Amino acid sequence: MEKKLSIVQILPLLIMFLLAGTHAKITMSPAPQPQPPNNTLPMNGSTPGSLHPQDCLPKCTYRCSNTQYRKPCMFFCQKCCATCLCVPPGTYGNKQLCPCYNNWKTKRGGPKCP
Repeated sequence: MEKKLSIVQILPLLIMFLLAGTHAKITMSPAPQPQPPNNTLPMNGSTPGSLHPQDCLPKCTYRCSNTQYRKPCMFFCQKCCATCLCVPPGTYGNKQLCPCYNNWKTKRGGPKCP
């Protein structure tokens, strides 16, 4: 004698199976966050737009601290900082960290920002 399951018998099992599947929780671990590079140079304000206008004076004071042309260095550094809201770290170089600061050129094609 063969047992045949009717729709009435299968339906409750199907509903229980579907309901059990909707209560399962899927947990995903968060993606790892990138870590800042471990440099010895101060990095605050060295990414585009990371400074506030009031932060330009101390950053430019440090940037121009080793030059003998302090007054023009400060003038152009503050002008560039006000536009780019970024000053490269250190007293010289590192302009690649601040593209706006790096790419601003004079009419003759020289660097505008110290």
